[in-house]
Amino acid sequence: MEIVNLKNLPIEAKTLILKELGYDTDGIYVVDGNNNKVIDKYISKPITIDNMIILPGSTIILDDNVVSIACYLEEHPIDNI
Repeated sequence: MEIVNLKNLPIEAKTLILKELGYDTDGIYVVDGNNNKVIDKYISKPITIDNMIILPGSTIILDDNVVSIACYLEEHPIDNI
């Protein structure tokens, strides 16, 4: 499994990834199919396209912060990273 840093991708590439996952962006925030901001389930904040993370083996979009990542990994242990 290859890990790709999304922060280095141009916004056009990030937008294409989001669209493949059934999401989109308003240019700042990640939005769902109803154009509602996607909220990080661990910190209850809207996720910006510049600070989004999609962890290996998932299609869950999170804010790239220590709390969200730690909580996600506690719920969903990832082997072989």
